[in-house]
Amino acid sequence: MPAALPTTDEAAAAELASLAGQIARHNRLYHTDDAPEISDADYDALTRRNAAIEAAFPHLVRTDSPSVQVGAAPAAHLAKVAHARPMFSLDNAFSDEEVADFLGRVRRYLKLAEDEAVALTAEPKIDGLSCSIRYEKRSLVRALTRGDGQIGEDVTANVRTIADVPDALPENAPDVFEVRGEIYMAKDDFTALNARLLAEGEAAGKEARQFANPRNAAAGSLRQKDAAVTASRPLKFFAWGWGEASALPGDTQSAVIAAIRNWGFPVASLFRPGGTIEDALATYKTIETERADLPFDIDGVVYKVDRLDWQQRLGFVGRAPRWGLAHKFPAQQAQTTLLDIDIQVGRTGKLTPVAKLQPVTVGGVVVRNATLHNADEIARLGVRPGDRIVLQRAGDVIPQIVENLTRDEDRPAWVFPDHCPICQSEAVAEEGEVDVRCTGGLICPAQRFERLRHFVSRGALDIDGLGGKTLDEFLELGWIAEPADIFRLAPHREELIGREGWQAKSVDALLAAIEAKRAPDAARLLFGLGIRHVGQTTSRDLMKMFGTLPLLRETAEAARGGDAEAIERFALIEGVGPVVLEALGDFFHEPHNRQVWDDLLAEVTPPPFVVETRASPVTGKTVVFTGTLETMSRDEAKAQAEALGARVSGSVSAKTSLVVAGASAGSKLKKAAELGIEVIDEAGWAALVAAAQ
Repeated sequence: MPAALPTTDEAAAAELASLAGQIARHNRLYHTDDAPEISDADYDALTRRNAAIEAAFPHLVRTDSPSVQVGAAPAAHLAKVAHARPMFSLDNAFSDEEVADFLGRVRRYLKLAEDEAVALTAEPKIDGLSCSIRYEKRSLVRALTRGDGQIGEDVTANVRTIADVPDALPENAPDVFEVRGEIYMAKDDFTALNARLLAEGEAAGKEARQFANPRNAAAGSLRQKDAAVTASRPLKFFAWGWGEASALPGDTQSAVIAAIRNWGFPVASLFRPGGTIEDALATYKTIETERADLPFDIDGVVYKVDRLDWQQRLGFVGRAPRWGLAHKFPAQQAQTTLLDIDIQVGRTGKLTPVAKLQPVTVGGVVVRNATLHNADEIARLGVRPGDRIVLQRAGDVIPQIVENLTRDEDRPAWVFPDHCPICQSEAVAEEGEVDVRCTGGLICPAQRFERLRHFVSRGALDIDGLGGKTLDEFLELGWIAEPADIFRLAPHREELIGREGWQAKSVDALLAAIEAKRAPDAARLLFGLGIRHVGQTTSRDLMKMFGTLPLLRETAEAARGGDAEAIERFALIEGVGPVVLEALGDFFHEPHNRQVWDDLLAEVTPPPFVVETRASPVTGKTVVFTGTLETMSRDEAKAQAEALGARVSGSVSAKTSLVVAGASAGSKLKKAAELGIEVIDEAGWAALVAAAQ
């Protein structure tokens, strides 16, 4: 049961002040920071409590009341622009009865007879980022986020990269028209994006940011400073309304939405034109049933009075229109018992606590496990084995614990491990991070396969024939456990020939490919070790400074011990800061890693790293390659640039001097044009290289 309302002005004023602060904070976290801390259901509970107290004590409504606020202030890094017409939000309903009450208020306000029909549209409430896209003379001129409802963030350049958004409207469209809708990310695209970010992070030797849910991914992608980043993200758009318009192509909500669809904008296929309240509620039940199978996240159904002349008369109250309502889905929760907390070690060494649960059905799915994210989340919930908890499927997909019902019971707190449960290496969190990671690296079985696959990958040692399937087979046989073992496979030749899929020719080819890497490029070898924050470019920069791997290790260990001269030497390397230096120090501090390092260098002998350069027009400058190169690989082009004394970057910025554009060049080429950077094609690059020889 909901808590009783305050009985005095003093108590009511105090709770309203507290609610205003809480709701403002959660608005900022959700709308501005894209980092919500509470569920939609918990947020709705706060706003409903605020509304109930204000209804009982109307003389105490605050000037900063959540009932008159929309969203949150725009982010600081985006330009702020006032909306031509405010972007208000909708009031919420949580039951069929509240929807009926809404319709009753509409009838009373318009003084309609009981038998006069009120047509309502119904459509899914997509969980994304609201956006208003303005067209003048049928050309796209500006796109703004909702912001605080009055002032939004200018995301025009970013929205232009979204394929669903037309650059121009057809000739029959009005001179001025603002299409409003939701920018979102489909569930499959979200999963693929997170996988891509993880892979890119691993390739660069860094921890990639992964998004918590599709809504956060869409918001974070849209609000990038660099539109090229937005262009690389799979954003989509659904239109649900409009803002300022010099004319309207219809006199009902349904007719205008149909026109917007005809202009080329996607509209939700589950949009239902004007019908009775019974039709609207039936649509709600249909959408709720299909919710889990939809390709995008939704959190309710939106109803709107279909007639626009009635919308005009109804107007707005506070921050919401009287003619619209969001019918929210109930949170899908269940209670169960936390049986145990297991620690899983990921391929990057991250220790993730997982709650083992008494099986329980939530939203039609039997849930046995739920992530606890990290030590901070465990402390926040105060969970221990044996606790009775409330479980919720976030976005109806990811199980999460939202409440601990027995946290006050007198039992010891669960202690997060300080050593890896797999290899017993130290487990630590870097300064400023909450994630705890195993420092065992290559020696840790949980990380071994992925790290070995990275070691032999194209950007590292590039050993032909030693792919994931073969590595898995050799690991299972116990023939390899660390990189050095790869160079000790020759004694297993006869055994391997006798195994399925292997013949003498293929075995000898593999062994020859391995032998060919006995004197590997030092930078590739360093990158192949998978040290955090030490990617391909950083590896080359480090080797340019130190020349040999033993000197790199000696200097890194000295720097970790506080040697000022060693620290200063690292500081001289452009792009290598304290984070990289700390990662190197931590790597060599771990005995297991030193053993792997020594064992590997007993098998291979990288020659001193020398970058031979010659004077050229790009010496000392930054070059970016984009598109598909047809006459050379990207690695070869990069090597050519470095031989000419240039630095190769993966992104275009004001510091870029030259862009080499191959076939199907995309956003980087557009960015270069915007910044006025010189662009040449592949033939032009080949001519530049030839002239420098």
